[in-house]
Amino acid sequence: MPGDDPTLVEPFENELLRASFHSSNDGAALLTRTLHSREARHRVLALRGLVRLSLMTDALWREVLTDGDVEVRRDALQQLAHAELADPSVLDDVLDMLNEEDALVVDAAAFALGEHLYVAAVVALCATAAQHEDARCRESAIASLGAIGDDRARATIIAALEDKPPIRRRAVVALSNFEGPDIDAALEVAGADKDWQVRSAVAELRNEE
Repeated sequence: MPGDDPTLVEPFENELLRASFHSSNDGAALLTRTLHSREARHRVLALRGLVRLSLMTDALWREVLTDGDVEVRRDALQQLAHAELADPSVLDDVLDMLNEEDALVVDAAAFALGEHLYVAAVVALCATAAQHEDARCRESAIASLGAIGDDRARATIIAALEDKPPIRRRAVVALSNFEGPDIDAALEVAGADKDWQVRSAVAELRNEE
């Protein structure tokens, strides 16, 4: 079998991966430059590398969140959900993404807002939970509203107990962050839900009280 040819050019993706796992000035510069690559896949790899090395700045976050390719925006939201932000106003860009046409972008945006407990997103998340045509987006919005725990979301979460089973289950969990007669009454009804997983979620919640 022929051996490896040392004259072959290394695939660019390999360079990006190596730069992502071995911190150096040259590697950081390569990753940052690649955020402007014509190839969306390369931009995604560069983003992941910069996140892994904790080199993302607010300006770079804003750049990837407004990327022209939907795959890059989705990946940016997934990465940002667990990232530390020096300037929380970056989340305003995420808030705007709840209005995108791509359901997976909306889903990821809702999740990221909840992970960062972004109170300024409550009104928009309520609208997504109540009105979005994609059940994944409604479910993600309900989960985030529950995590944030703002009283303005009470009615929206209770109303979600009339939605599809996965969303009803999510709503039960979300209500664990709220208290009051309206919550008790809603959980009483959910405790008799036709879906056994909804009933189970209510029972588990009551056992934790």
